[in-house]
Amino acid sequence: MKKITFALVGAASLALAACGGKGDDALGENVQENYENAAENLEAMADNTGNAAEAATLENQADALKAEGERKEDAIDDADVNAQNGAAAAAAVNAM
Repeated sequence: MKKITFALVGAASLALAACGGKGDDALGENVQENYENAAENLEAMADNTGNAAEAATLENQADALKAEGERKEDAIDDADVNAQNGAAAAAAVNAM
């Protein structure tokens, strides 16, 4: 399970690093959907276990993955906004 989380975080990090400004909405949404899918898998595992403590742990991990996916999506969107603002400021300074 930790391997899945590690792989998702790695993929999200690569996606965030590759964000060049265009298409960030789709990129952010894809990252969020990947986390959501992983969370749904954990929820399915929780539903199929007979151990209440294990089910609760899996549900908590699923909730954490969903929240992390939303944070990653927001970070990707924010990175594009900051890049655009920085480029506009640099262009204004260079025009002087």
